[in-house]
Amino acid sequence: MASILKSCMQSTLKAVNLIMAMAGIAMILYGIWMLRVWQRDEADSSFDDLDYTAPWFIYTFLATGITLCLLTCLGHIAADSANGFCLFCYMVIISVLLLIETGIAADILLNSDWEKDIPEDPTGRFLDFKEFMESNIDIFKWIFLVIFLGQGLTVLLAMALRAFSPNQSSNYDSDEEFTQARQPLVNSHAQQPAYAIGEPPFANKNETWNMNK
Repeated sequence: MASILKSCMQSTLKAVNLIMAMAGIAMILYGIWMLRVWQRDEADSSFDDLDYTAPWFIYTFLATGITLCLLTCLGHIAADSANGFCLFCYMVIISVLLLIETGIAADILLNSDWEKDIPEDPTGRFLDFKEFMESNIDIFKWIFLVIFLGQGLTVLLAMALRAFSPNQSSNYDSDEEFTQARQPLVNSHAQQPAYAIGEPPFANKNETWNMNK
């Protein structure tokens, strides 16, 4: 029963990881498209109109997508091997990511001037993406909710799967082995030969003395 439950949790963790994989691949593809459009616009611009500010929004978008794909690979390896160390690293990284996402969401919801906290995007893709999100806010709410809940579910599954994994770091000796190690050494004196009941202990010495005579 335990092995079946463990196998089900491994399959569920792999399936939930696919959500982050699809989101990461979509972000990478969209980031590559934005980068190509920005490079094309710069090639068509004159030398005086060029802005040498780094396109931070495109690079951040690409880095986030790559990070999600790497986390998916780590989660798949951790779920397949059920290794305690891999599961622990996976839980820590996902928990940190959840805290960052929660902080960003709280800043956007509570701070009306949150746009002033970020640098200006020279490509203009940030404003385009913002307008696209505002026009499809209901769809993006569900997407973000699914991703957020999926990440939280992966943490819970990793914790449960780690509880089922064997504890390889606590390979202690048994009490019987310690008892055997603490036993006193065998007496160096030779054991006396066993005597019959009622026979005096010096009987063998007398017989040996008579034979010598």
